[in-house]
Amino acid sequence: MAIDREKIITELSKLDLRSDEKGIISGFGVLLQHLPATIWTLFSERFTRAVPNELLEAAEYLLVDAAHECAYHTGYGIITSEEWKAVVEPMIKTTEDILHGAFAIFTAWGWGKVEIQELIPGEKLVLRAYDYYEADVVEYGKSSKMSAYLITGASAAFMDLAYGGNYDPTGKKGLGTFEAKQVKGIECGDDYGEVVVTKI
Repeated sequence: MAIDREKIITELSKLDLRSDEKGIISGFGVLLQHLPATIWTLFSERFTRAVPNELLEAAEYLLVDAAHECAYHTGYGIITSEEWKAVVEPMIKTTEDILHGAFAIFTAWGWGKVEIQELIPGEKLVLRAYDYYEADVVEYGKSSKMSAYLITGASAAFMDLAYGGNYDPTGKKGLGTFEAKQVKGIECGDDYGEVVVTKI
């Protein structure tokens, strides 16, 4: 692997990404909003706790799907941005390097300390997370369910970008070629979160 993960995290953590008066950050070829992580965490936790048990799976699917779609478009913005070209692109030799670089940026931005544990090109990804938004469900304490919806959806999206064909801004072609399932969670008492992504 040609990727220097620590260099990417260090360099991109230094960027000054201040938001404008509306809270929008313009960088990496995408528009981001600067809001506390607890807003997403509490929304998803309250949402999943409010639905009846028979609708929990559907509610969780919606949260993962929202993260999947958002990360597909945001991820494309990242890997085509000037910041990517300056810091990460010189290290890229393979498609797999792109994935390692994308997850290093994921970590640099504070979305979660994530690392690829296993990667079978075009087929499977196992991602381990040692810190992520939903790991600390502030209002509720330890959870009875795995809740890393952001990392789960984003993991599938990054695999879509790497192996699902050319990026489609409409999301009708490349999006949804992979699915992800969280199998371990800090929020449930595990030492780390783990997501397994497989080709559909």
